[in-house]
Amino acid sequence: MGNTTSCCVSSSPKHRRNNHSRLEPYRPEPELSREDTGCNLQHISDRENLDDLPMEYNPSDHPRASTIFLSKSQTDVREKRKSLYINHFTHISENKHHPGQVRRKYSSCSTIFLDDSTVSQPNLKYTIKCVALAIYYHIKNRDVDGRMLLDIFDEKLHPLSKSEVPPDYDKHDPEQKQIYRFVRTLFSAAQLTAECAIVTLVYLERLLTYAEIDICPANWKRIVLGAILLASKVWDDQAVWNVDYCQILKDITVEDMNELERQFLELLQFNINVPSSVYAKYYFDLRSLAEANNLSFPLEPLSRDKAQKLEAISRLCDDKYKDLRKQAKKRSVSADNLMVVRWCPAIIS
Repeated sequence: MGNTTSCCVSSSPKHRRNNHSRLEPYRPEPELSREDTGCNLQHISDRENLDDLPMEYNPSDHPRASTIFLSKSQTDVREKRKSLYINHFTHISENKHHPGQVRRKYSSCSTIFLDDSTVSQPNLKYTIKCVALAIYYHIKNRDVDGRMLLDIFDEKLHPLSKSEVPPDYDKHDPEQKQIYRFVRTLFSAAQLTAECAIVTLVYLERLLTYAEIDICPANWKRIVLGAILLASKVWDDQAVWNVDYCQILKDITVEDMNELERQFLELLQFNINVPSSVYAKYYFDLRSLAEANNLSFPLEPLSRDKAQKLEAISRLCDDKYKDLRKQAKKRSVSADNLMVVRWCPAIIS
């Protein structure tokens, strides 16, 4: 139970294979001391500590592991920032007497600008744009090391339309707009939520990690479709059936959708759990990605009505946690700083 090969710890197949390859034949162990016996047993949360696992193997499981899409975007983001920096000062030098309009809005003492996206209620349109951008960086900065291409995701073997697949279908990377249109079409037709888009990205990165494959021009559509299909069933109360996707993608069969879902689940090892900490990590990393790529969420001045709603929510939460603090208050106090004067009757014998 206490080592990294515990059956209760979820890890990638590659990590488990490396652990099993280091197993040795059984050898009789010496007698255990008192410290090693049950008298000093650790709590189960301490024994099964996920910090012992290599975090690069399970970014979709571990809340502190860096997301793959954010690391893959770093090179392009640095180049974009350098280019924007040069263009900004070039624009200033050329238009000293004709300053342009400031694009970004900043809050002041009199006006506060807020966007309508929160971790519990993300903005649907911009969340889909951020997810499409993350998938774009996955494809663009993929590892070119000859990783296998699974047949179930190959668009030539399982086309999504009856139109002929071009011979060079696996050579040209899709643009971000193309990925966005594909995801937006599915979300709009199936009436999926923004939270489902974030879970889709979690499942996509989990698939790439567990199955040890890369997303590329030949398989990105079917991988995204499988992730959306699974996320909609796990997240939404009224899930979209596989036959409904056949109405959106006219040329795909129900049997193909069923097989795609089955193999996707098997490659995930049926690990469809998304902890709240992992979900929050992906949400804020998507916001960081949007900020780095000048894909800012729409800002609006804080109105009086919205300010009153925020104040009411804050007051409600404050009352809620105040009751919890009262319940958690200690029943005993220390006498070190006790300054209360108490009169005791004297007993004269």
